[in-house]
Amino acid sequence: MTLYVNLAELLGTRIEQGFYRPGDRLPSVRALSVEHGVSLSTVQQAYRLLEDNGLAMPKPKSGYFVPVGRELPALPEVGRPAQRPVEISQWDQVLELIRAVPRKDVIQMGRGMPDVLSPTLKPLLRSLARVSRRQDLPGLYYDNILGCMELREQIARLSLDSGCQLMAEDIVITTGCHEALSASIHAICEPGDIVAVDSPSFHGAMQTLKGLGMKALEIPTDPVTGISLEALELALEQWPIKVIQLTPNCNNPLGYIMPEARKRALLTLAQRFDVAIIEDDVYGELAYSYPRPRTIKSFDEDGRVLLCSSFSKTLAPGLRIGWVAPGRYLERVLHMKYISTGSTATQPQIAIAEFLKNGHFEPHLRRMRTQYQRNRDVIIDWVSRYFPVGTRASRPQGSFMLWVELPEGFDTLKLNRVLVEQGVQVAVGSIFSASGKYRNCLRMNYAAKPTAQIEEAVRTVGAAAIKMLAEAAD
Repeated sequence: MTLYVNLAELLGTRIEQGFYRPGDRLPSVRALSVEHGVSLSTVQQAYRLLEDNGLAMPKPKSGYFVPVGRELPALPEVGRPAQRPVEISQWDQVLELIRAVPRKDVIQMGRGMPDVLSPTLKPLLRSLARVSRRQDLPGLYYDNILGCMELREQIARLSLDSGCQLMAEDIVITTGCHEALSASIHAICEPGDIVAVDSPSFHGAMQTLKGLGMKALEIPTDPVTGISLEALELALEQWPIKVIQLTPNCNNPLGYIMPEARKRALLTLAQRFDVAIIEDDVYGELAYSYPRPRTIKSFDEDGRVLLCSSFSKTLAPGLRIGWVAPGRYLERVLHMKYISTGSTATQPQIAIAEFLKNGHFEPHLRRMRTQYQRNRDVIIDWVSRYFPVGTRASRPQGSFMLWVELPEGFDTLKLNRVLVEQGVQVAVGSIFSASGKYRNCLRMNYAAKPTAQIEEAVRTVGAAAIKMLAEAAD
């Protein structure tokens, strides 16, 4: 990526995170040239790119400014520290979300579904067709419990982009990232153990803890920098935590990328208290910035980080292909996989390996990153326009999920039931908490290309929220 694009992305991130507010004067061309060691023309190109994206506005003889009309919602507030570990609840609400049958009359904005209509997926469909037609029927046989060697080799190659030095032998193919997380948790913890989680956190991982009889200790999480290391340290001192589970890159649901220095500090904490880290990197490849962010695993020297990911968010969830690099826990993870699902389906593994080997993955990712970043800007604008005054929203740095915080005391469970009758569904915030916090929050998917129908769906959510608040005030 060229220097001016890198510089434009850096400035754009600062604007979106509120470092530069509407009406603020941006650094001068000369100042940026000196600060970043680039030419004046490089800075000018960066500013032209920001101007094209509506993030900067030139004023004659005055420099560049953040457009006044660009008023973004405030960021979500950081939650309060948990008093103690808790048993996980909210299964009924999760079930309500995941059992929803796709219907043409309902705009589904609650599920973690990528855009599967991109033309860049056509080579994958052709690979799937070729595998099914092969005379030797490779897709119908069991494969190694570790998974298809060709796919593991390709994943090891991809891991270099995140700073990891993995071999095919370090990787276990799983049935989606969910099984990778489940096998990792099961390999380390026993019923009654305490797991520290970022909060809000992925509901699937917490329901795994619930199913295995474990307790979650929710750690406050900043919408820009991630899990509070200070709160985590206090928790580690106070409770016998067995493992830390988090999503540091393109977090679900907040969308932040944890700064590299904080990832290193987190690993140092884990080493000091001798606990494992389960790192969910399922959205890491969808970071809007380049190069993609490093994983915590990339700094791991003693094998305590179990890195989990999948192709469910980058390609398609129906493939059900994930993976885990379990470090020192490899044998235990293999055993957990064996007693749960055994070998993973062979046909999609072979097809994905071919898709990667033939160079189709990177062009597909580039297209998706660009699309999702544009969609993010559109949906944040719609939330600003249609939602109640005082609404807060995240600034995702990757992926396709927006976290929205409505006024204190608002009930998104009640809102969602009203919305389903109007042909829209969102993910209620309480399922992202072990104890049912974030009832005034919701998560919306913005993967699909914006249409008038989707805009109307967002408008419907906002109008229903405004009506409920007005009724509560009467």
